[in-house]
Amino acid sequence: MIYTVTLNPALDYFVAAPSIQVGSLNRATSDQKEPGGKGINVSTVLTSLQASNVALGFIGGFTGEFIQSSLKQRGVRTDFIRIKEDTRLNVKVKSEVETEINGVSPTITISELNQLTGQLTQLNKQDIVVLSGSVPSALEPEIYQKWIATLRKREVNVFLDTSGLPLTYAIQEKPTFIKPNHHELSELVGQEIHSIEDAIAPAKQLVEQGIQYVMVTFAGDGALFVSENVTLLATAPTGQLINSIGAGDSTVAGFIYGYQKNWSLHDCFQFAIAAGSATAFSANLAQKQDIESLLEKTYIRQV
Repeated sequence: MIYTVTLNPALDYFVAAPSIQVGSLNRATSDQKEPGGKGINVSTVLTSLQASNVALGFIGGFTGEFIQSSLKQRGVRTDFIRIKEDTRLNVKVKSEVETEINGVSPTITISELNQLTGQLTQLNKQDIVVLSGSVPSALEPEIYQKWIATLRKREVNVFLDTSGLPLTYAIQEKPTFIKPNHHELSELVGQEIHSIEDAIAPAKQLVEQGIQYVMVTFAGDGALFVSENVTLLATAPTGQLINSIGAGDSTVAGFIYGYQKNWSLHDCFQFAIAAGSATAFSANLAQKQDIESLLEKTYIRQV
């Protein structure tokens, strides 16, 4: 079974207005509410691909109830830990320029954290865990590192998509897979990375340190994939960028979809890039038919 973990989910409230006048009453022309969170996005895409998975994490209050009910309507299985405080609310205003106001993350008690840790300690080598997204300030940045250490002892494959200190700590326990973008990789290794070629050497160093698979994304400029025996470069398909939110999460979901079907690394990587592009070219998260339509336009070459 695939389990995704979202420590810091949100109810994302999208508001569109022709213009925003600070200090005045503004009226929206449209609005939309969506369950937000990187692990939740991975679960949503996997569910659309008919890959069995369960979304784990913390939810609370009316915002948490919205996330729970929305995912249920989409057929996403969940087993969230209920917390006392409300799940955060993020406001995203689309006008002449885009403006985001992210809400304050809720407090997570030791008892609530222990409940989620208990869920993870029940897993075994048949399972895949996706640790995705930021770590809320209520938790220590080493939390992913500690969970990976526990999960690896149980032979669970761990796919990690985070950044900053949580990533720096977590890679010490050698997760199965990481997917930094080139900015995050630059921060991780302490050197400027401007091109896919710049990323090859540091990605290989991470593999030599014990991480099986390293994928580095460069948005519309393609991606790099490195394992012990193969180095692959991807040229992403071209199209109109409509929505970048969730594209990276769709990439992770696409790779895992192929991985759990025992596809070749080449095919997993190709499907991953097509999945990320399918989301970027759509108003919503990727659907299988959209991904498949982009496969032949997603070029992979070995170096």
